[in-house]
Amino acid sequence: MMYDKMNLNDPKLQEILKRTVELFYEFGIRNLNMDDISRSLGISKKTLYQYVKSKEDLIEKLFYYDEMKWDEELSKVNFEELNAIEILIQVSLKVFEEMGKLNSKLKFELKKYYEQVYNEFMVRKQNHIFSQMSKNIEKGIKEGLYRSDVNIDLVAGLYVRNLVDMHNKDYCIIENITFEEVFQVMFENHIRAISTPDGIAYFEKRKLEITQLKTNN
Repeated sequence: MMYDKMNLNDPKLQEILKRTVELFYEFGIRNLNMDDISRSLGISKKTLYQYVKSKEDLIEKLFYYDEMKWDEELSKVNFEELNAIEILIQVSLKVFEEMGKLNSKLKFELKKYYEQVYNEFMVRKQNHIFSQMSKNIEKGIKEGLYRSDVNIDLVAGLYVRNLVDMHNKDYCIIENITFEEVFQVMFENHIRAISTPDGIAYFEKRKLEITQLKTNN
């Protein structure tokens, strides 16, 4: 089911969604019913039901709203003026930030109690990332930054699969390795595996600049 963006752009609905997310983070999803949510939001349950049909519908709208906000965030990136590696760097930094927001407890509850809604969201997300990654590889090949012999579908599919696997708590078998470290290694291995010497040189330059920026901050 696709939601009308005009509906998701309703300021009142957006406020409900934003505050509901905060409640879920504080109390968990399973522990809150619609009475709890409406009471915590300071509105009647009747008013809440004017915007959502059920708790499952509320969660589904939360996912669509998240996708809409993600599209808005990406629209701030001027893809036309950036090369493929720079686009991948900027978008991947945003992806890392987004992936870090969903804690393990909420993810467990979503998968256990709202499996269909969660799986539909993940499929949409994965398909979108696959599509964008494929376009990025095509762009990089044309720019001479990625190798011309790269199997676009295979590489894009593997990248998506690695992102999915990173959410698996058993993905990293080495103790004391952080999610950020795993993501950085995966990202760098991806770049190095498909880049030409010019692409690797550009990546090394940007990697150094980003490291220096983090150090200065």
